[in-house]
Amino acid sequence: MYNAPNMYNLPCNANSPMPNAYNMYQCPYLANSSMYNQDLWNQFPNQYLPYMENVKPNARIVLRDYGPRPFAVDIEEASKQNNNFRLALWTGKHLQVTLMSINIGEDIGLEIHPQLDQFIRIEEGRGLVKMGDSRDNLNFQAYVRDDFAFIIPAGKWHNLINTGNRPLKLYSIYAPPQHPYGTVHKTKAEAEAAEQ
Repeated sequence: MYNAPNMYNLPCNANSPMPNAYNMYQCPYLANSSMYNQDLWNQFPNQYLPYMENVKPNARIVLRDYGPRPFAVDIEEASKQNNNFRLALWTGKHLQVTLMSINIGEDIGLEIHPQLDQFIRIEEGRGLVKMGDSRDNLNFQAYVRDDFAFIIPAGKWHNLINTGNRPLKLYSIYAPPQHPYGTVHKTKAEAEAAEQ
């Protein structure tokens, strides 16, 4: 029986036998360190992410528009933390990320984006997504829940209805951006008023 070598303890000597061409040497940055080592936060400061300074586990994320600078975030945690109907998290020249929280029994509202594609991922809750070529013919329907994603092509009428018993938490990616930089709509009514 063949015993596979431990790829994390491979020697860095060029004359050593190479049991696996894809793991030729040990990564010097992770040598002998735990994957979840909290000291790594202090070891590699991140000047681009002011909300991550002195981050501790379970710390709240400051929700605001960080675009168009380089940015990294725990998107699942940010989505679950958001209680606004819509909040722009990152707005760039060609792409925008928004967070949404749809209350029980509410929906996004039937809409169409003629010039942009949209990606939505559900992080918490349950819903029904409807799409179609006209507002009267939404012939695509799918139930979605945690970890589901769906794509809305440009020019498709669409709606997402919360069918669960808790707020529907999601993030949406627009390409190109759909909302002004820094958009925050606390409620659906506020969002509808801003769009008119």
